[in-house]
Amino acid sequence: MELIYEPAALRDLKGLPKADAKRIMEALRLVVDRYPQRQSFVTEMQGAPGYWRLRKGDWRAIYRQTGTTIEVIRIGKRGEIYE
Repeated sequence: MELIYEPAALRDLKGLPKADAKRIMEALRLVVDRYPQRQSFVTEMQGAPGYWRLRKGDWRAIYRQTGTTIEVIRIGKRGEIYE
C-alpha cells in the first residue's frame, strides 16, 4: 500500500501545529501499514463512495483509496474540512 499526499494536503500539514501534524501522519501510516484491517478512527464518508475520513482529536484527514494507493486529499479542523 502506497501513501500519497496531494499538494493541498501538504499545504494543510504545513499549517498545523507540529505535534498535530505528526499525529495525523502517524495515523495515516498506521492505516497503510495495517491494511486491510480497519482502524477505529477511520470511517467511510456518507454520500462519497471511495472517500474516507480519518479522525485525530479536532483534526480530520480526507483521503481516497484506489487499488493499492491511499491519496490524502485535504487535512483540516473538524467543521472546516467539510466546507
